[in-house]
Amino acid sequence: MIGILQWTTLAVCGVVTLARIPSALRGENRSLFSIFALATLAILLSIDGPYLVVDRALGGLNIANLVLRFVIFAAIFFLGLRVARGFSADDALRLITGPIGIGVAAAASAAVVAVFLLMDTSGSSAGMTGIFAKDPRNAALVEYYGAAGRLYPAYVTAALFPAMLRTFRSRFPALVRSSAALMALGTVGICLSLLSPVIPPSLGILRYVFNYTAALCLILGLALIWLAKVLAQRAQKKQSVLTRW
Repeated sequence: MIGILQWTTLAVCGVVTLARIPSALRGENRSLFSIFALATLAILLSIDGPYLVVDRALGGLNIANLVLRFVIFAAIFFLGLRVARGFSADDALRLITGPIGIGVAAAASAAVVAVFLLMDTSGSSAGMTGIFAKDPRNAALVEYYGAAGRLYPAYVTAALFPAMLRTFRSRFPALVRSSAALMALGTVGICLSLLSPVIPPSLGILRYVFNYTAALCLILGLALIWLAKVLAQRAQKKQSVLTRW
């Protein structure tokens, strides 16, 4: 089931990214293409096979996992900017780009790097499962490392959550409201992933469900916005909420 969830998420991200290439080449909305491309790369690096190939090429020290964390940070940051501007959420935009947002990003980045350096990271292992199994010290550090990596995405999406709810309750087109609903559900998934350290091993699959469901919902939400804009343009109807996308 985990493998199906991973590859399905990758396939969805990949298809959406490929679909955006023609527009990006024309210089249209390249930021949206960047978000999809970064998300696709992040999903790819979270899957066992591709991860092992990349990490072994980098020396077998799980540097690929560190790269993955910062790819996710970048994707979430650009997604936050795009959604905040698209939904006219100036409050969320200030939380993401203002002193607090910069401070959270810096603290999360520093924590990720610091904990990574404290671990014995030798031996490529997707999800750091091999590092976790080495000894109790490394097991604890892996949990801290994962928590630090989830902090910034949870902060950004939580900042956007009120705007998503406002849009969902608005009278905007159905696709726009559906997009807001999907992204709100993705936000819930990311926030639930913060509970990973206390999820018992018997329910460990929930960690994957939260992470990949969140990724799918966010990507599909953005894709619906894009689809709504395309349909509006074809119908030659001007929707003020869509012009910002």
